[in-house]
Amino acid sequence: MDAGRYLVPEEVSVAEAVRRIDEGKKKVVFCLRDGRLSGSFTDGDMRRYILRDGDMGKPVSQAMNPSPIVFSMLREEEALAFMRRSLTVAVPIVNEDREVVKIYFRDELDGAEAVRPLPEEAPLVIMAGGKGTRLYPYTRVLPKPLIPIGETPIMDHIIGRFGRYGVREVYLILNHKRNMIKAYYNEADLPCRIHYVDEEQFLGTGGGLSLLRGKMKGTFFLSNCDCLLDADYTCMYEYHKQHGNALTFILAAKRVGIPYGVVDLDRDGAIEAVREKPEYDFLVNTGIYLAEPSVVDCLEDGEHIDMPDIARRLMDRGFRVGGYPITEKSWLDMGQLSELKNMMKELGL
Repeated sequence: MDAGRYLVPEEVSVAEAVRRIDEGKKKVVFCLRDGRLSGSFTDGDMRRYILRDGDMGKPVSQAMNPSPIVFSMLREEEALAFMRRSLTVAVPIVNEDREVVKIYFRDELDGAEAVRPLPEEAPLVIMAGGKGTRLYPYTRVLPKPLIPIGETPIMDHIIGRFGRYGVREVYLILNHKRNMIKAYYNEADLPCRIHYVDEEQFLGTGGGLSLLRGKMKGTFFLSNCDCLLDADYTCMYEYHKQHGNALTFILAAKRVGIPYGVVDLDRDGAIEAVREKPEYDFLVNTGIYLAEPSVVDCLEDGEHIDMPDIARRLMDRGFRVGGYPITEKSWLDMGQLSELKNMMKELGL
């Protein structure tokens, strides 16, 4: 392996380091000062930095862990033994000048499919009743949940990802072309039990949750039917529980560039500043959440309501609503035709 792919100068911006994490797909990069190891930067470090209101344009040295676990070339066997008994994502091996010569990654030791399972049962609810108008003409024939990515429907990919973490109960909130979806899943061979919940009229992006009243006994995952996450679901779950959230939004850290010069004017029309093709950082809702039964309880039967309004209602009633940031490329969204090819590419299909 080319260790250089996972090394960045500590002077690069946090945003650039996040981009390199996404590019390397190992959830970590190591930072260098004058060619020598000075720190590590993971998606978890990014999350903590963002939650401190960190500026993504600042040097990654302000967000990195300055004391990473490291082993010398003479202690490689110890490094491997340490990784097998710990949760460390990666361990660098350095020479006597603290230059990185090799990196061991957990997924290469355990296998790509090895994950840390959820600490307790948590069902998955999928909002699968929409018309998928942004995916016409495909959705003139198939309901959005059954549109294939490769040879497998998108919703099978979603259920499979959650199943790797131990999710065994899946609730599908259905409306548009629901009989076609039921016919498919009545024959599907999945390592989970499927429950159908019929939405007789369209209730918005969140109103269908009222149909689950009495069914959710504890924390549950909620997902749209057109997105996938390449992230640690167990870490999300633990974060949600540790913070006492009633609802946790999974948020992608997205950098958006404006392809023009941007000008700021004062009240008299004089130019205050000119910025050439500036970039801005946002946290974007992925359409995946963790939720408590209180989310269902706050809804009226048959109420049409969207998820942002549910969040505001919960906060107005004194419940805590939080966000869990992930890197941009950890989120795959096929809600638009332009994203279908990207999703297939990221999945290696």
